[in-house]
This record gives sequence, C-alpha cells and structure tokens, in this order.
Amino acid sequence: MIRKAHILTLPLVLLFVACQTVEPPKAVGPTPSQRQMDWHELQYYAFVHFNMNTFTDMEWGTGGESPALFNPTQLDTRQWAKVAKDAGMKGIILTAKHHDGFCLWPTKTTEHSVKNSPWKDGKGDVVQELADACKEYGLKLGLYLSPWDRNNEHYGKPEYVEIFHEQLRELLTNYGELFEVWFDGANGGSGYYGGANETRKIDNKTYYEWEKTTEMIRELQPNAVIFSDGGPDIRWVGNEEGWANETNWSVMRRDEIHPGWPRYVELRSGHEDGTHWLPAEVNTSIRPGWYYHPGEDHQVKTLPRLVQTYYESIGRNGNFLLNLPVDDRGLVHENDVQQLMALKAQIDTDFAQELAQGNPASASNVRGNSSTFNAEKAIDGDFETYWATDDGTTQASITISLNEPTKVNRILLQEYIPLGQRIKKFMVSAEVDGTWQVLDEQTTVGYKRILRFETVTATQVKVDILDAKGPITLSTLELYNAPPLLVDPKITRNRDGMVSIEIPDDEVDVYVTTDGMEPTTTSKKYDGPFPVLTPTNVKAIAVDPNNRQQTQTVGQYFDLAKKDWKVVGALQNDADLVKLMDDDPNTFWATDENASNSNETTIDLGASHTLTGFSYWPIQERYPFGIITKYDFLVSQDNRTWKSVSKGEFSNVVNNRIEQKINFAPTLARYIKLKALEKHNGDGRTSFAEIGVFTTNQ
Repeated sequence: MIRKAHILTLPLVLLFVACQTVEPPKAVGPTPSQRQMDWHELQYYAFVHFNMNTFTDMEWGTGGESPALFNPTQLDTRQWAKVAKDAGMKGIILTAKHHDGFCLWPTKTTEHSVKNSPWKDGKGDVVQELADACKEYGLKLGLYLSPWDRNNEHYGKPEYVEIFHEQLRELLTNYGELFEVWFDGANGGSGYYGGANETRKIDNKTYYEWEKTTEMIRELQPNAVIFSDGGPDIRWVGNEEGWANETNWSVMRRDEIHPGWPRYVELRSGHEDGTHWLPAEVNTSIRPGWYYHPGEDHQVKTLPRLVQTYYESIGRNGNFLLNLPVDDRGLVHENDVQQLMALKAQIDTDFAQELAQGNPASASNVRGNSSTFNAEKAIDGDFETYWATDDGTTQASITISLNEPTKVNRILLQEYIPLGQRIKKFMVSAEVDGTWQVLDEQTTVGYKRILRFETVTATQVKVDILDAKGPITLSTLELYNAPPLLVDPKITRNRDGMVSIEIPDDEVDVYVTTDGMEPTTTSKKYDGPFPVLTPTNVKAIAVDPNNRQQTQTVGQYFDLAKKDWKVVGALQNDADLVKLMDDDPNTFWATDENASNSNETTIDLGASHTLTGFSYWPIQERYPFGIITKYDFLVSQDNRTWKSVSKGEFSNVVNNRIEQKINFAPTLARYIKLKALEKHNGDGRTSFAEIGVFTTNQ
C-alpha cells in the first residue's frame, strides 16, 4: 500500500515542480532606460544636412554668410518624409543650426535665421514644416543643434551660453515630441563672430553647462535620447564611415568621455567594463560630403557599399543614421532616392523568409528546466521572451534542428538587453552532410548581431556561447537564406593592363567577352584578371546561378595600356606621379604651385601612336582643388616641337566631376601635354586624377 501511494503521488510532485515560478536572471552591469530601449528599436533613420552650406557649396560655413543666400526654390519636407518612409526609415534628424550659426527656424535669439532670408519672404520655418511632414508620415523627429556658433559675436563668453540654451528651449517646446537631440563634437576655432574674424577657444567640458542642458531636455522632452561623444544616452561610433567594430559593447565608462574626446577610437568598440549604458549610433552620408554638392552627383554610394554599411551598423549592435544631403532646390536628389530604394529592396529580399521558426530547438542548459526560459523562446519571434541559463552557467549551446536540409547564409541574434549585455564570445556551426562546420566565431551580440557567411545546406545550426558576463539571455535566433547580391559588375584595368571584374558576392557568376559580342551564359566565365594592352571593348554580365537571373550588359572601353608611360619634367622621385596614369580615377597627382610648370603635365607614351583624342578625370577628393576648367592639349614627336591639337573648356566640370572625353583629328605623337589655361578658383596647383588617350574614334 505504501509503494502504491508513492506511485500515485509522483505525478502530483512533478506537476508541482513544473508549476513553480522560476525567477529570471538578475541584471548584469548597466541596463538601458526606456528611452534608450525605444531608440534601439528604431534601428534606421535619416540625417538631413540642409542649411546655409547647401547654398555656398561648403561643408563648414564661416558664419559670415548673408541670410539672403538661403533661398530654396522647391523646398518640400513632405518629399523628404515620403522618401524616408519609403526607404524603411523610422525618423529624421535635421540640422536646425550648423556651426555657421544660421537657424532654420525664426528664432528670437539671432537675426541670422530664415526670418531674414528671401525664402517665403522671411515667414518660413523649416523645422515646423518638417515636424508637420514627419507627423503626416508617421516618422519620429530629431534635431541637431550645433553648440559652436561661428556667427554669434558673443561666442566664447557667458552671454552666448544663455543664447544657446534659449535656442535649445525654443526647439524643445515648439515642435512637438522629439526622439533625439544631437550635439556635435566640433567646438571652438576660427569664425566670423560678428565681424571679429578671429579664433576663439572654449573648454568643451564645461563651457556649455552640459548638466543644465541635460536637465532642460529631460524636463521638456523626457522621451528624447541625447547624442554626443559621451551621450549621456547615445554615443558617436568614432568614425563617419558607417561601421562599428565587430566587438561592440553598448556600455562605456561614460564619465571619462566628453564632446571632442581624443580617445574616440574606443567609441567603436565600447568598454567591456563600462559603467553606463551608452550604445553606438553609426552615422555616415550617402555621398562623400554631409552637405549637397553638385560635383558629387556621380558619387552616391553604391548598393554594395550601402548593404555593407547596413550589416556593419545594425548588424553590429548599432543604429544606422544615414545622411541625405538635401539639394539647393530643397529636395532629396533623385540619385540618392534611387540608391535608397535599391537598399530597401535588397534588405527586404535578404530577410524575406525566416527559417528557424517551426523547427525543434534545444539547449544544453535551460534555467530551472523551465518552459519559461527554454530554447523555443529564442525562435518564437517575440523579443520579450528569451532562452536563459542557470546562474553560474556562462557557457552553453542552442541548436536548431531543421525539418529538412535547408540553405542558410545569415543568422540574426539578439540578447534580452533589458537585463544587460552579456555575451563576450560565441561560435556558429552547421551540420552539413553529417559533419559539423564552423561558420563564424565572434564576440559581442547586444541588441542585434547579424552574421553573413557562405551558403551551406544544413540539417542543424548551433550557436555555442563560449563566454558571457552572466547567465545567458538570448531573445532571438533567426536564420535566413539571402539571395546573392546581383548588381552590375565593375570592370577596371590597372596600369599594367590587367583587367579585373569586381562583384560583391562570390556566389554570382560573371561572363565576359572581348570581341564586341554580347556576353551570355555560354561566353567565357570570368575566373581572374586578364591582360588588355590594345584598344578593346570588354563586356560582362553577372548571373545568379540559382535562378539564372542576370544583369544588363556592362561595357568598358580600354585603349592603350599605360605601363610604359612616364611623366617628363617632374620630380622623378615623386611616388605620387604614377597616380595620374594608374587607370584609377580615385587617386591623383598634383603639381607644385611653386614650380615653373605648375599648370601642366607632360607624358612620354613610350612609343609613337596615332592619337584621336584624350581624356581627363578631375580630382575626386571630398575637398577638390586644382581642377582644370579651360585646357590646351598638345602633342610632340620629340618633346621639343609641340603642336596644339585641341583647346577648349571642360563644361561644368566642377559640378560634374566625371571623365572628360575630347576628340581631335588623327595625329601621330609620342609625347602629350595637358596644360591648364584656367583652373577653378584660380588654384596655384593643378590636379590630375587620370589622363588617357584614344587611338580609335570615341
């Protein structure tokens, strides 16, 4: 009877154990506030640099510009908002005042604002129009207010701090709810300063009374995060190139940091032993400059570069702040819009179908053996539930057993960061044909980590947590099979005449022709660089081998290879000389402004050729100089007797810095000379990104 009683009560005991509440892990280290959590969830939003610099073609204005220069002809903030919304962005941050001090709202604190511009007869308010547009399109609004003011006569004195705080108060109270207030780290230096035209330095740790600034924002916009090098809520990532380090902690020793902090490289990775939650915002511009410059219309970031930025920002535990330089019409330029939509389409395609849900999940350790924290919680699509391990268990694994062999090349992981960031090291493996393969080994996860790897057909995928600060709390594990990134191949040639075809995805096939025929999938498959030393049209297509989709044909004409070319009459030990004839327009050489031939360059082609034209690439640098606007092109057989074969103007070359191609009557020559008759801004030096010649009609 006793034995029977024990048997009867055993299920009741198991039921009692199963119903016991298992406490969640305790927080480890700093944790995010609610405003920071809200910010993490936004992930992707726009920066809009639009201000006086848009109309002066500058990046940093001096502060002495006239308000009369600000006069957009088609300003439409609804277009900005629609573009951002269509691109998948969640908000817009506007440069309400940049370093030159010009205010985009009719502030009472200065005359240097839209109220004294011809735009809308001084009755306009860009900030209000954007606030209304964001509300209409369901976007968050953020504002950038430069602490530095190169226009204000009081800058550097206590009076200016009061003005700065009043400007901030106006922005915080008049335009509805803000999600972010953005402060730049550039502070103090030369400026107009009411006509003083001098250099003023300040202590950027104390001058602006940051504690008072923060108190004001907390009072008037309690849900807004504050951005600067040191937060206090959000930190700069330490570069303007759009990437965080692979190791990226959301915590830092915040009290060490201040705007303009010299150890900014540490911002890229955070501090493992950080004292405050201070996650990274990854900012970059869709063009080389932050402000619109017509000369950069051809330099909008490519789709592969934007995709890379997405994975190196959002995919590395950061938020992605992409700058859109609104043009002098007052619109997001059509070239920028095209690339934004291409990025949206590609990311949507990459993450179109999640593969982990609906498959069995298991873990080597589950907190209290409870269903509340089991492995299934990592693949249920709910961030608020998570797989957790027992106290003291900082090494464990979670495995997804796929119902059938499945192609996989992406994994997305999220920690339950309301309890802190914990994972210090992890490894991802897949079982392929019965054998386990390591796909990647990395460090931090945080709010979101996305890894890309070569496509495998897996029956199981496993994540091994190799080290953590405390019990593991993994809220999300998602698997994807993104298609190859299919974009037009890029055809280039180096100085030695070797042609390379660049594709951003190794899983894409490229087919090439050199005989003028259109390439097809029966043409020669590209398998590495090949020589092209004489005039040749190289054509290529990229093909997705999975579905046979292909790009349009891309063609590139190459004339004489430049391996035997030499610059004559310049310092032959100048290592940069080769850059004007290396077949790479992104490099350049410039003359010495004190040299007698500072306006020209002479090249020995190494042999005589019948020339029919020449080409000139202007410098592609962010801050160009020495661009030839009017030219004289001369040829010679002996470097003594010269003949001018073409003289003229490179039309609009400053605003449209693309290759300039000039044809002339066939002429036999061994030496060529490109002479600048006029240069943009009368520069003393002359710059050459690339010089080429043609021996056939172009």
